[in-house]
Amino acid sequence: MMHNTIATPDKAATNKQITIEADRFVLRPLRRSDVGLVAMYASDERIARGTRAMPHPLPPGTVEAMIDRASDAERTEDIWILDGTAGGNAEALGLISLNHIDRDQSEIFYWIAPAFWNTGLATEAVRALLAANPHNAKQIFAEAFQDNPSSARVLTNNGFDYLGDAEAYSVARKATVPTWTYMLKLV
Repeated sequence: MMHNTIATPDKAATNKQITIEADRFVLRPLRRSDVGLVAMYASDERIARGTRAMPHPLPPGTVEAMIDRASDAERTEDIWILDGTAGGNAEALGLISLNHIDRDQSEIFYWIAPAFWNTGLATEAVRALLAANPHNAKQIFAEAFQDNPSSARVLTNNGFDYLGDAEAYSVARKATVPTWTYMLKLV
């Protein structure tokens, strides 16, 4: 069962991220205490190869820099950690983010730690973020590398429509990788 979000009084004025409750975890903003677990998961080549921007091997300070960017008042991307402690799970299950790409459009990115793959956490995280719609987006875009059909299923399970094939550069792979592009209209 989806719960209501816990929002800050005026996100535009405070530029603080909201916290979003889901059944098995809470999506909350990153904090310094997340560095160890996020770095451990992000150091896994399988995670890095599934993203555009994460390098492998993970250079020292990368996670700290990401947390600094995520807390910057001028940021364009909001990043949440899937925190499972309230449900007796790990404090960090994965990450999900929304990047403003235009006034009424955002792009969603996510990854789940390998120990929690195939458990529905990514689908639940995307669903919770879409329900909260913290950017008040009218359209959300997403992509999945074509060698990761599980990620594509997360999107289609959440109502995203396939737009077409494209390519994106993966820092970890040091190559351009074929992608499937998706979009969801929220209004």
